[in-house]
Amino acid sequence: MTDAGVVLGIDAGGTSTRAVVASLDGTRIARGRAGGGNPTAHGIAAATTALATAAGQALREYGEAPVLAGVVGVAGSEAFLDGHGKSVVEAAFAELGVAAPPQVIGDVLVAFAAGTPEPSGTVLISGTGAVAAGITGRERGRLADGLGWLFGDHGSGYWLGHQAAKAVVHRLAMGLADGPLTRLVVQALLPGENAGGGRDLANRLIGVAQSRPPLTLAALGPLVSQAATEGDPVARDIVAEAALLLVGTVAAARDLDEDTPIVLAGSVLTTAGPVQEAVTGLLRDRWSAPVAVAGDGAGAAAWLAALQILGDRAVPSHKVFVRPAT
Repeated sequence: MTDAGVVLGIDAGGTSTRAVVASLDGTRIARGRAGGGNPTAHGIAAATTALATAAGQALREYGEAPVLAGVVGVAGSEAFLDGHGKSVVEAAFAELGVAAPPQVIGDVLVAFAAGTPEPSGTVLISGTGAVAAGITGRERGRLADGLGWLFGDHGSGYWLGHQAAKAVVHRLAMGLADGPLTRLVVQALLPGENAGGGRDLANRLIGVAQSRPPLTLAALGPLVSQAATEGDPVARDIVAEAALLLVGTVAAARDLDEDTPIVLAGSVLTTAGPVQEAVTGLLRDRWSAPVAVAGDGAGAAAWLAALQILGDRAVPSHKVFVRPAT
């Protein structure tokens, strides 16, 4: 395979944007990274700048080669599909020398492709938020949850962090014995404090938590897994409930008799630990289907772009493009 042309893949999230430029067979890969590229969270201008910055880094690292096709996976993709958003994206990539602007698709499609080369199945994403989607022929079908922290996102990083904070505050206020979860949450919200301070400490935790944007509680999510691993019964209960909620979200997007792959994506589910283990176990109890953990989303987007060029006559290796998530 020569470098007569390359493909571009971009995975744009709320906190970071990653880009991959690759040869058509995936054997040569260059990468770029920038800040959040979600237009809903950051606005069209800032999100477009992130997309172009990450893509520009990868293109420069790769060297001279025309871009034959590109795919951008992003939550809130509708903002880039027509009108002002579409024009801004097309102009930004034209400045990079990309003759044909990349195809913008939903993040769930890229997340699914990051876990399997199959065209149909279900993806469950749990990061800051949580959503499940049925995928048919690489097109999105039924969607479940993804309703935001105030109305849904059950089992997400935010949900885990919120449950942890509530449990610790209640236990402190009631004078109950502290454990690993209490210690970890207090250290995270009030560095230098010692757990076991009763209602006074509970009130200080409340004050700190309420002074910050709600979604910052997602940073407490990993502490639940850590505490559960240390044997904390409260953390273990939170993990068990999160797993039940997440599998319930899958059930709302997937029929019970389906045997297509289920892909786990998002930081909560791609990180090995109690939540991933509990969710995987419940999924395998309910469905006779392979359960895969998503790898690199940008690589998956580049693989989808390669499929646009090669089609069924020469499908490139999924494993070459999609490395484990980092």
